[in-house]
Amino acid sequence: QVQLVESGGGLVQAGGSLRLFCVASGRTFSSYGMGWFRQAPGKEREFVATISRSGGTTYNTDSVKGRFTISRDNFKNTVYLQMNSLKVEDTAVYYCAAQAPWSGKYEYWGQGTQVTVSS
Repeated sequence: QVQLVESGGGLVQAGGSLRLFCVASGRTFSSYGMGWFRQAPGKEREFVATISRSGGTTYNTDSVKGRFTISRDNFKNTVYLQMNSLKVEDTAVYYCAAQAPWSGKYEYWGQGTQVTVSS
């Protein structure tokens, strides 16, 4: 069982930056691949970025490539999403999720943190 708590969201002007944090409970954080997802009002939840268990492999969706960076610190049980050059269309609730090694699916989710980008 993994519990995830996100923080770091807020209101920022277009072109600005935010850094999201996701802290995981438990002693097996390094066993899970981690991902960030987001859901804008009236839209389905979409994938943003993922990072492997060791942190050596990352992948971003095309719309955030070159602007967002996912990273993790397994000693701190934390995964980060550094968001630069934010756009109005990045406005959403951002969720982190843990990918279970036995299923390959994102089995555990945080409660989300709101990111609002103003023009």
